[in-house]
Amino acid sequence: MPHLLRKLLLPFALALPVAVASLPAAASSHREAPIVALDQKADITDVYAFRSYDNASATPRVTFIMNVDPFLEPGNGPNWFPFDPDILYEIKIDNNQDAVEDVVLQVRFTTEQRLPGVFQAYVGAGAGINAPANSPAPVAPGTPIVPPAITALDGPGSQGLGTRQSYTVTLVRNGVSTPILNASGGAFFAVPVNAGPRTMPNYSALFAQGIYNTNVAGVKVWAGTADDPFFIDLGAAFDSFNIRIGAGGGVLSPAQDAADGTNLSSDTVSGYAVNSIAIEMPVAMLTSTGNVEPATSTAATIGVWATTSRPRTTVRRAPLPAVSSGAYSQIQRLANPLINELIIGTGSKDRFSMDVPKNDSQFASFFLDPLLARVVNAIYGINIPPAPRVDLLPLVTYAPPIAAPGTTAGPIADLLRLNTGVPPTPIGSIRRLGVLAGDNAGFPNGRRLMDDVVDIALRIVAGGVLTPGFNVAPNNRLGDGVNVNDVPLRTTFPYLANSPSGRDRRHIDPNEPGCTMGGGSACAGN
Repeated sequence: MPHLLRKLLLPFALALPVAVASLPAAASSHREAPIVALDQKADITDVYAFRSYDNASATPRVTFIMNVDPFLEPGNGPNWFPFDPDILYEIKIDNNQDAVEDVVLQVRFTTEQRLPGVFQAYVGAGAGINAPANSPAPVAPGTPIVPPAITALDGPGSQGLGTRQSYTVTLVRNGVSTPILNASGGAFFAVPVNAGPRTMPNYSALFAQGIYNTNVAGVKVWAGTADDPFFIDLGAAFDSFNIRIGAGGGVLSPAQDAADGTNLSSDTVSGYAVNSIAIEMPVAMLTSTGNVEPATSTAATIGVWATTSRPRTTVRRAPLPAVSSGAYSQIQRLANPLINELIIGTGSKDRFSMDVPKNDSQFASFFLDPLLARVVNAIYGINIPPAPRVDLLPLVTYAPPIAAPGTTAGPIADLLRLNTGVPPTPIGSIRRLGVLAGDNAGFPNGRRLMDDVVDIALRIVAGGVLTPGFNVAPNNRLGDGVNVNDVPLRTTFPYLANSPSGRDRRHIDPNEPGCTMGGGSACAGN
């Protein structure tokens, strides 16, 4: 540890931030850096890694979810939100504590236009609609005009799927690439956005068709547009942490804090979709030993992050399509939620996005004296731990309470660390505050969809609750009053909820009734 602290303290001494251009905003990682504010398709909004909790008594598995392209309005046709075929999407896993990838999952998409003469990407109704008796020439009565409703990703029922995307998945371990293929043959098809009940009358069934077993035992994949599972009162956060009085004004009451399934403020992300890639793998494929290790093993904890990359050269050939070539260049990376968003200074965000975790010692000054804590200290007057903040080492090294005692700490690196030996918490016992609430299968031990990372991050980073003497009120009751996603999540792979309906989606606003999952009292508006 002393050597590690010396490595931390040098950049801390040289580069302590002393000025603030603007207050940070807690938006997970939705457009959090200048480079992805201009390249939304490459923007990774969230990364999840958790022990799968459906059929948990079978072979232990881990589910990885990579979400990209934020704030997708599901009614925003006619082209909606395809994945970008130019982007290489990757999920990377370090299993030997050196902050370098040992296992990589690579995903690439291909787009086909199946209805080039139709003005929108998805179209369909009932059994199809033909030209009526009064159809003027040259279209004869009875000519098919609207295809049948979309009920399938391929074959009959898919005629109205004008824009269709397929994708490939490649597993790279120890430098060896292995294609992951559809166990039933054919392609992996991405599930489209929910255009609405006329076009896609049974969207849940369409969603389920996108779940594929593969040629690798225990590996499943799903990709498509889903409900964005992140939840936050974003408007209050962006207004210089002006958390609503009805939600405790930033400090929740004991009753508000205990309301895991109830929102006190509106979820700004409600009704929006996001593009998701979900992959489930056996734990034994992820550890350095090739075994399912107990939680006490120094080989049990892995580090996870995701990246988006583009070819280095793109040639615009208007009116012909652009052509890209060359090696891939990283646009963004993401591991722990809110690190780039809330910890890294704006002038360093793009560098952070394009660099690699093993080089993160250059950002140690941000980790050791996070400005977020000083903002909360200034606004709410709460006591915060003094710098350097060594209590935050478990977020940026392999250390307890996530990794087992004795695990090599490794370099300072932003990785989402998951102790694969910790079994999943049964559905009914899951706590939104994860490790802080005694639910050791949740964030910051990996991250599940229902983990309230905003409140957890506020308490750990700003409140310093991992520091002895600081796990007290108000430090351990900081929160925004949004405790749960706006719609229920699946309890089986891929765990995501359906894309909101383009026709019938609902964005829940302050002062509006129905704050939690379509019911409940009005959301706080003050």
